[in-house]
Amino acid sequence: MLWQRVATALVLVPLVVIGILYLDTGVLAAVLGIVVLLGAHEMARLANQEQRSRQLVFVLLIALLLWSAWSYLQPEHLVYLQWVAAIWWIAVTIVSVVRRTALPRVYGSRPAVLLLGGLLLVTAWSSLATLHASGERGPLLLLFLFVLIWAADSGAYFSGRAFGKRKLSPVISPGKTWAGVGGAGVGAVICALFLAAGGAAGSASLAGIIGLSLLVTVVSIGGDLWESRLKREAGVKDSGHLLPGHGGVLDRIDSLLAAAPVFALGAALTGLLA
Repeated sequence: MLWQRVATALVLVPLVVIGILYLDTGVLAAVLGIVVLLGAHEMARLANQEQRSRQLVFVLLIALLLWSAWSYLQPEHLVYLQWVAAIWWIAVTIVSVVRRTALPRVYGSRPAVLLLGGLLLVTAWSSLATLHASGERGPLLLLFLFVLIWAADSGAYFSGRAFGKRKLSPVISPGKTWAGVGGAGVGAVICALFLAAGGAAGSASLAGIIGLSLLVTVVSIGGDLWESRLKREAGVKDSGHLLPGHGGVLDRIDSLLAAAPVFALGAALTGLLA
């Protein structure tokens, strides 16, 4: 229900803003790590790992990968992972939009989902932590990423409800419309203009900021569609029930999983970090 979504957001959004702006990177990474591990637990369920022992093993494995990434992953190696993730999310977005065949219910263990999901979770988390630690403007750029996703999500929701007729991906997510995509794009452009006007754009051009914001918005929609596909194939409505009105943790971070590596990579390429 809408009021539950709003109430949950009113609690979570201030906590996220305060955490990004005032927590040390190590502490913030630990907090985000807990969120990722909750998402990993839900990912195991979507991969049809019904036994709690298997879910726990997967969560522990992701925890070990997060620790290894924090301790040993070098920035130049993270860039390779971000490129792979960016290509993956662009491809997933395109395939999700053009698909028109029905999605069958999938039974049995799905190790490919576990492998891919684990890689995407760790890459997104590493991108967020690295972005936060990237100089004085790191926390501000990380906050911009979150605001960008929130603005795009809100724009898509309200424009879709007001004007949505043509379905974006009727097989995977019937509620999404092309009008919603347009609203998300408007929200992204507004965020980009505010970032540029606030003098926090580094050496990036306005065109570069707008282009990156639009690309991140598009792949964030792809992240949402990919998780929706996993839920349909698993035969569930939500990934979990932890957040009232929002479903599970994955239902809230699916867009961020796609947006984080793309934004972090794009921020370096466009000069936002310069």
